[in-house]
Order: sequence, then C-alpha cells, then structure tokens
Amino acid sequence: MQQAARLKSFHAHLSQIKTARTLGRVTGVKAGMITASGLDGDARIGDRVEVRRRDGTILRGEVVQLASEGVVLLPDGSVSGVAQADTVVLDRSSRIAPDTSWIGRIIDPDGNPLDGQPLVPGLTPRPLHASPPAAATRRPLGPRLDTGYLVLDTMLPIVRGQRVGLFAGSGVGKSSMMGQLAKVMSADIVVIALIGERGREVLHFFDTVLGEEGRARTIVIAATSDQAALVRRRCAWTAMTVAEHFRDLGLSVLLISDSITRFAEAHREVAVAAGEAPVLRGFPPSTSHLIMSLCERAGPGAEDQGDITAVFSVLVAGSDMDEPIADILRGVLDGHIVLDRMIAERGRFPAVDVLRSVSRSLPDAATPEENDVIRQVRKHFSVYAQNQMMITAGLYTQGTDPEIDAAMQVWSSLDESMALQHSQGQEHSFDQLKLVLRRAGR
Repeated sequence: MQQAARLKSFHAHLSQIKTARTLGRVTGVKAGMITASGLDGDARIGDRVEVRRRDGTILRGEVVQLASEGVVLLPDGSVSGVAQADTVVLDRSSRIAPDTSWIGRIIDPDGNPLDGQPLVPGLTPRPLHASPPAAATRRPLGPRLDTGYLVLDTMLPIVRGQRVGLFAGSGVGKSSMMGQLAKVMSADIVVIALIGERGREVLHFFDTVLGEEGRARTIVIAATSDQAALVRRRCAWTAMTVAEHFRDLGLSVLLISDSITRFAEAHREVAVAAGEAPVLRGFPPSTSHLIMSLCERAGPGAEDQGDITAVFSVLVAGSDMDEPIADILRGVLDGHIVLDRMIAERGRFPAVDVLRSVSRSLPDAATPEENDVIRQVRKHFSVYAQNQMMITAGLYTQGTDPEIDAAMQVWSSLDESMALQHSQGQEHSFDQLKLVLRRAGR
C-alpha cells in the first residue's frame, strides 16, 4: 500500500516536469542585483528564476522589478561567479507538495530535506501565496485547548483556530515555551517555521527542545540566519502552505512561527532592493499588508475543513510593544502573550506578564464561574502592581486598605501558580487558583 502511494507520488512529480522553459541572458550585475534580457513579456513579479553560471552551479532568485533595461532579479545567494551572458531560466513553479511522510522531518522553504534523507513529495502542488477561506464561510473559534501551562489554561486561554502573538525579548524563555506547546498542546499535527534562526539552534530545537514526543507529530521548516532574505521570507509562506494542506484534510493544525519580526526584516531587505522606501521606522509600507495577509490565512477553516491554531512569536527589543511589527500584530491577532524580562530575571518561568497579556477568546472560552476567578486574579495582580513600590519599601501599613491587604496575602502564591505546568486539564488549573483566592477570604 505504501509502495503504491510512493509510486503514485513519483508519477505526479514526473508530470510536473516542464519540457520547455523561457530563457534569458544576464546583461548586468549591480549592488547584488542581476539584470536579465530575453524575459520581457513572460516574467512577472515574484516569478522564480535560475541563473546557470559557467562553472556549472545554479543560483536561484526571484523577479523583483520589471525595468526598461530588462528584468531585475534578486538572488537567493551571493552573485559571485555570475558573468555576462549567463543563462537565466524562468520558472513559475513557486509551489510545494506537502505529504504526510514529512512528519518528523526538517525541510527547507523549497520543500527539500535538510536531514540528509530522501523526501517524497505529495500528489498535489500548492502555491505559496494562497487566499484564506472566504470570510462568510469560516467556522467560529472552537473549544478551549490544553496547553500544559496553568497561566494559559486559565488566565489566557487559547481556543481552536485562535491566532495569538508571543511577544518576547531574547533570553526570556520563548523557545522553551514554544517547544512545550509543540509537545503538549492539543493538535493533530504541528508545523514549526524557524525563520532566520541560528544554524546550531535548528537541530538543538528539533532534537532537544521538541524531543521524541514532539517530533512524532511535527514538521519543521527552517531557514537559517545566513541565508538570503528571499529564503528567510519564503520560510513563513512555506510553513503556512504546509499547515493549509493538513487543514484541508480536516485536521487540527498547530502552527508556530518564530519569528514574524525576522520575517518582516527579510521582507524589508527584499522590498528596499525592489525600490520601496523604508518609511515605517525602517520598514516599507507593504510590511503591514504582508503580515496581515499571512496571519489571515490561519484560523478556522470552512465547514468541510479543519483549522489552524497559530502562535506567532515577535521579538520586542527592550520590551517595546509599540515598535511597528508588534503594533501591527496586536491589531490583527486574537490575543497576545507578553514575556517580561524582569519576571524571568527573578526566576519565574514562563515569564508571562498577565496584566499586559490578553486573550480575545474570553469571556466565551470560560464559564461564568471561571470568568469570575480570572477577574479576581487580575484584580489582585493589578492592585499589587500599582502599590508594589510602596509595599517593598515598607511604607504601607497593613490594615489601611482591604484590597491591598488581600493582594499582599495572595500575590506570592498566585505568582508561583503562574509558573505551574500540568497534565490534568483546565478544570484542575482553576481549582488551584480557587484555593489560592480563598486565602484572601474570597
């Protein structure tokens, strides 16, 4: 049965091989860009190309400008070795063909294996740039999902089909949290995009952070930091396309993209090279639409489809939640989880700042009783945060304000609870919070 499926896939792959292609010639190289003639009338913005150098090597790239002097190409790598009159081959097949056999593998943005083992393509090639399901046909958000973290299962619930942002600086536990979600969070399959990641971190994340349990249901799409901007940008689109493939099979998919900041930075390089002005604090105007169109592809599918629950990580330098990428994502997502460096520095992981984080699945994702618990916990955190300087300086006299007294009594226990990981489900998590609240006389 498996052999027949592979043979069918092989035949499908052969049928996609083109017998005729449009050829052009290199006419110039300037500032890392290649100009080619002979492609006029055939080339379109976004088409893929191959530049065949005289030493036999192939340099891939993408059409970014259609100029009067010819077609302008942005290569995926160094232009070293490119010469006048080198052959340029136009290829519009910006597609990949995902397959179930990809589970447990590390793949590049072009659908090629990175682990040295053969990779069987699927039967149906899919474009990297697809439209989301029609707005009027999409199902509503689904039930609440177990994440293994008490703070997410109570204060910041994630429901099926929800799109959330994970906002964090470097070194505050973002990778560990994403790895835990990939292993524990309820989903049929997990797709992870490692965009612009350090090379040594890819295998470490796959082998150590995910572990055997996580790898058994995960496909990793990786583009390392040394690769060209086109490759890093394509990584996010490839991961989304793979997730859409399994969504269309009726499965529940968890998509984790790390990070959208590096995706936007890669786009900035491409867009500026294509002539856009970096007017949005260094980013071109097309950045907003780029991010929004990617995020909109995630979420619930139509009636006969599954869904894509998405976690998009955002690197926020200096915890600046108002920088352009963070600001764009906050407006388009269904919630955001903020990891705070000060919380991480005092040793509490996950370092989730409950007061700065929001889940837009509430209040519908919780019962009235659970919403009351969430309200009380938030109130205690808020009261303590507003008076923390006075409390730690010893300027507050106990008994002066009942709300401050209650917050002081339970804050330490509530803070410890936010670090708990569990496997008993959300009801057990809420029971733990209720026990803590009783200490304040509630």
